[in-house]
Amino acid sequence: MTFENIEISYSVRVHPGNVSGQITAPASKSSMQRAAAAALVSGGKSIIENPGISNDDQASVGVIEALGATVRATATGALEVDATVLTTDADQEIKVHFGESGLGIRMFTSIAALRSGLTRIEGQGSLTSRPMDFFDQTLPQLGVSIKSNQGKLPLEIKGPLVPQNITIDGSLSSQFLTGLLLAYSAADARDVTITVSNLKSRPYVDLTLKVMADFGLKLPQNNNYESFYFGKQEKPTNQATTTYQVEGDWSGGAFLLVAGAIKGPITVKGLDPVSTQADKAILQALQQSGCQLSVEQNQIQIGPATGPLKAFQFDATDCPDLFPPLVALAAYCEGKSVIQGVTRLAHKESNRALTLQEEFAKLGVQVLLQDDLMIIEGGGIINGNTATHSRHDHRIAMAAAVAALGADGPVEIQEAAAVKKSYPNFYQHLANLGVTLSY
Repeated sequence: MTFENIEISYSVRVHPGNVSGQITAPASKSSMQRAAAAALVSGGKSIIENPGISNDDQASVGVIEALGATVRATATGALEVDATVLTTDADQEIKVHFGESGLGIRMFTSIAALRSGLTRIEGQGSLTSRPMDFFDQTLPQLGVSIKSNQGKLPLEIKGPLVPQNITIDGSLSSQFLTGLLLAYSAADARDVTITVSNLKSRPYVDLTLKVMADFGLKLPQNNNYESFYFGKQEKPTNQATTTYQVEGDWSGGAFLLVAGAIKGPITVKGLDPVSTQADKAILQALQQSGCQLSVEQNQIQIGPATGPLKAFQFDATDCPDLFPPLVALAAYCEGKSVIQGVTRLAHKESNRALTLQEEFAKLGVQVLLQDDLMIIEGGGIINGNTATHSRHDHRIAMAAAVAALGADGPVEIQEAAAVKKSYPNFYQHLANLGVTLSY
C-alpha cells in the first residue's frame, strides 16, 4: 500500500533519520487552479500539462466541468479543456462543489456569477466555516443576486455579473481579487476599475496576471496594486489552442527544502527560482539559517549547516502558507526566530497560529504569539515518542512530519492524510528520500 492512498482517519509514524537523494516537487495547486479557471473563461481550447492531482486541483477540474467545460485526460497525463460551448441557459440551475478549496471558492464564485442561471455554491469541512461576506457585499454591486447562510456556505447566486467601477478590501485574501480579475476579463470589461485597499499577498496577484497573459486573456492595467483598470479595447480573440505548463509548487516544495536543511543533503527539482509564486521566499529564511544552499535553474541542492542552524527573522505577510515549514525550520535553529504575519492565519484550514503553537508544544518547541509576530524558541531537543494531530490541516501534518526527522524518537501524526488537499504523495516522497514511515 502506498502512502498517498492512506485514508484520512489513518495515523502515520515518522521515524527520525537522515534524508538523501533527489525528488521532484509536486505541481503547484496555485498555478493549476488558476490555469483551470483561465482555460474556462478563455472560451477556447487548452492543454494543461503537468496537472496537479491534489484534492483542490481535482475540485477545480470538477468546477469547470460543472460550468460547462469538457475535460479529457490525454495519454501523456495532460488535460485537454474545451470551453467553446459553456452553459448559459438562464433557466438551468447548477450546483458547484469546491471540496475544501479556499482558493477555488474565492476565485470561481465570481466566475460562476457570469451565468444568468441560478448557481448553488457548496463546500465541505473547514470551508463551511470560512467567512464569505465578501460576496454578500460585492456581488450585488455587480448586478448579481446572492443568498448566503449568514455569510457562510452554501451560497446561491444568479447573474449575469456586469463589470462596474468597484472598491474592495484586499486585507483578508488576494484570492477574491483573482476571481474578479478573471470574471471582468471574461465579461469583456471596458473602461472600468477595480480599486483595492490594503491588498495582501501581492505575488499571488502577479501569478494570476501571468496566467491570464499565458492564456491570452484581456489584461488590466496594474496601478501599483491599488487599482486595476480594464481599458476600452475589446478582448483579444485567440483561436489557437493554448498550452500551459503547471509550475512546480513552492508551497509544498518548502517542506522538502526544510527537510534537506535539517537532515539532508538532498536535491529538489522542479522549482523555478524566478517564479511569481510568493512561497519561493522560503529561500530567504533558509539563507539566514546558514544551511548549505545552491540554487540553479533546474534544481536546488540543500543540506545542513556545518554548525548549528541560526535563528532567522522573516515577514510572511505576503506568503502565510510558509508559516508551518518555517516553524519546523525554526525548531532546529539556535535562539529565537521571529515570523511576522500572524493575522493572516486565522482563516486557513485551522487557526494556524494557535494550531502551530499547540502541536509544536507537544514536540517540546515553545511558540509564542505576540500581536502580529510568532516567536519560536529553537535549538532544543525535539520530543519523539509522542502524537501530534493534523487538525485536518494539510500543512500542519507536513510540518510535524518534517520536524520529526531530528526528534529523539518517532512522532505520530493523527489524521495524517490531510495532506491529500495539496500534496497527496508527500509521505511517499519522504519514503523515497529514505525516511522510515509506519501507520
